[in-house]
Formats: sequence, C-alpha cells, structure tokens
Amino acid sequence: MLSSDIVAQVRRLQITTGRQVSDVLAGAYHSVFKGRGMEFDEVRPYVPGDDVRTIDWNVTARTGEVFVKRFVEERELTVMLLVDISPSQNFGSGNRSKREAAVELSAMLAFSAIKNQDKIGLLLFHGATEQYIPPRSGQKHALRVVREVLAHGQDEQAAALKPGNPLGLPSYVLRKFRELVTRRRRDQQVSRATDISHALEFCRRVLPRKVVLFLISDFLDEGYIDMLRHSNRRHDVICALINDQRELDIPPSGLITLEDAETGELRTIDTRSKAFRESAKAHSAARIAALESSLRASKVDLLQIDAAQPVIEPLLEFFRMRERRQRR
Repeated sequence: MLSSDIVAQVRRLQITTGRQVSDVLAGAYHSVFKGRGMEFDEVRPYVPGDDVRTIDWNVTARTGEVFVKRFVEERELTVMLLVDISPSQNFGSGNRSKREAAVELSAMLAFSAIKNQDKIGLLLFHGATEQYIPPRSGQKHALRVVREVLAHGQDEQAAALKPGNPLGLPSYVLRKFRELVTRRRRDQQVSRATDISHALEFCRRVLPRKVVLFLISDFLDEGYIDMLRHSNRRHDVICALINDQRELDIPPSGLITLEDAETGELRTIDTRSKAFRESAKAHSAARIAALESSLRASKVDLLQIDAAQPVIEPLLEFFRMRERRQRR
C-alpha cells in the first residue's frame, strides 16, 4: 500500500514533467531515437510530385491506375532505465538529493518514451539487482516505473523508524528494536555499494534485443568500463552522471564528521584546511575527467546532471547534441 504522500508526489511529477514532455521534449526525443527502419503501410493513388521509385507496379497493372507505396517509420523502440539506488544517491546539499534528481530524469524519459509509443522498462540496483520491471508500453506502466523509482524503500524505512509507538510496545523493547534497525541498516550499506557491472550483466541476460539503455548513477564504482563497452556494442548505452555541488567543492565549514555512504566508514575532517579542500576538489575533478575519457574511448554518450538544478535543460541540450551528430 502506497502512502498518500508518495501518491501525491507521483501525481505532481506526472503533471510537471508531463507538461514539459508535451511542450518541449517529445519532439527532440523522437528526432534522436530513430526506429529500426521503414515498413510498408498502404498503397494510395499517385499524385504529382510523388517519387516514381515508390510506384507499386503490381497494383498499377491490375487497376489500370498509378498507385504508390506508403511507408511509415517502424519504431518499436525499447527504453531501459538502470537507476542506481545505492546509499550515496541519498546525498543532497541543496533542495533535493541525487535520488530525487534521478526520479525527475526517469520521469521525463519514461513519459517521452510513452508519448512516442515506445516501451519503457526499469532496473533498480545497488550492489545487487533490487527490482526489475520488464519493458511495456502505456501510460499506466510509465506511472508504475516512476512510482517505483520514487518510492522504493521509503515505506520500509519510514515504518521501521517511525516516531511514536503505534504498536504499543514497552519503551525498552521499542528502544532495542530501533537500535537493531539502525545497526542493520549500517551493516547493509557495504553490500549495497554500487555495482554497475552486475546491473549490466543482468541486462545482458534479460534483454535479447537492442534497447536504448540509460544508466543513471553517480558512478562511485570501479571496474565496470569493460562491461559497459561490451553492453554498448549490443545496445545504445547512455550514461547519466548525477552530481551534487558539495561533492565537487567542499565549503570551509570547520570540523565535520563525514560518513562514506557506500562503505559506512566515518572520518572527521577540518574543512577550514585549504589544502584539504583543494585536494578533495582535484580528486573529484579527476574522477569525472577519467569517467569522461573512458566513456569517450568506449563511444558511450555522457549526460551530466546537477542534482540541485532542473533536469530539462541538460537533457534537452543532450538531445540536440545527439541530433547534430546524427546529421553529420
């Protein structure tokens, strides 16, 4: 049972992103992601200006009138969203987290696909495959995809750590229960560290035909480039990197304790240290530069999203870039 808050969020996303898709994105999406070719639709009478190469000579001979063949684009595209839900995605220093930015991006892609009669599927992953929704078409299916990206795990966490005592447990039992839940969540973080290779291998097994594959993550992982390169030979792979500005440039805020969301490791640092801030900034820049270089060598496109900013502008610019490249 979905909470009323999650239902309201899904409806709000449907309204806001749906309007943007209808007004701006749908045409750009259609121009970028072409179908598999042209298929025969019907024959119709010849009119001046028609290409004579499209004349259907068999029908023309039988009827005594000139008819031409009409073709339409055979789309039957499948868009697959691979969304990273590892703990690091919950980080956000602005008005929303990286996970929430991933939800908005997923919604725009899902509604764009459905608007163009394409199929949409979903794989939620961290260190393992968390949930797989096979590709299908239709508005209801797109809403289900958006709902799962948005709501996965929220109800369970809220129930475990909900304030008050809805079950009427003795206070000492309730305290022990919450301590156990908190400890368990920390223990699970290591096993939930991002494993992109595992997600790509899962797609290799379950997707027999070519798809447009959007890999949405912060890419805090290693050793996945070979698998990514192999997947791109079979599918059209697009990597969507979601960053938070505070990960790229740490402000001078004094002594703070940081927790590695992927491993659970704690570390106290002095952010007033200019040397530390510059080292951290250089490390983040080098990580992104290495990712860009590896993807470029693998011929995989990269879309970069700032978690604190609207998704529509970088997504639209990405579509325009792909369209310009296809025209060359």
